[in-house]
Amino acid sequence: MKILLYSVVFFAPLFLLTSCKVADVKSTSRPVSHEIWDSLLKQHVSADGLVDYTGFQKDSARLNAYLEILSNNHPNEAHWSYKERLAYWINAYNAFTVKIVTDNYPIPSIKDIKNGIPFVNTVWDIKFINIEGHAYDLNNIEHGILRPKFNEPRIHFAVNCASISCPVLSSEAYVAKKIDSQLDTAAKRFLSDKSRNKILSKDKAKLSKIFSWFKGDFTKNKSLPAYISQFTDIELNADADLDFLDYDWRINDQK
Repeated sequence: MKILLYSVVFFAPLFLLTSCKVADVKSTSRPVSHEIWDSLLKQHVSADGLVDYTGFQKDSARLNAYLEILSNNHPNEAHWSYKERLAYWINAYNAFTVKIVTDNYPIPSIKDIKNGIPFVNTVWDIKFINIEGHAYDLNNIEHGILRPKFNEPRIHFAVNCASISCPVLSSEAYVAKKIDSQLDTAAKRFLSDKSRNKILSKDKAKLSKIFSWFKGDFTKNKSLPAYISQFTDIELNADADLDFLDYDWRINDQK
């Protein structure tokens, strides 16, 4: 009961999708380059996915230059392909997450960034993102755009919430021309990481709570064991015993 209550208290905002709806935006922008973000990631994210937030602070001019590119160019269906829009929003989520953490760093956890009433207005509800005059928070991007508009469960392995138990922050930017392979790589990396998921046998696995919180995203076309088995060496049986690991919200820094 305590675990369930904890999940409800801290994650209720994530599931209130009606509060995450975003307005239709009219934009004539064209697809942007993610080269700056790519270079920042290569420089400040280690091979094991830990982040040098102090390095990002020192490199704030380049980070802000990339965020300005994002802020001046809202994706639209007229000029952007599906994959270009998907790459944009994944990169935007990750880059703006790095921004809000570096602005408050050092902190023990991203959840220590407060805004208003504790446990109601969380860091994911802070509207600090402005894209062509439209205000967004991180919840808007993930639950108002990425999840409902793209129907792509692999985004859960690509967006990073700056915490130890989250899928690692990729050391390269997502780009349209290779986003399918990048998302597959992210899924395989996440599921093979024994600190985040433990596939013990065909009949038993201890999984990240991401698979519990967002089970509906993974099971639209198949069972959860079948979905997971696409990205693992061990194929889970349909009736496999699935448990969920405690989530570690400590900051994913290199210290």
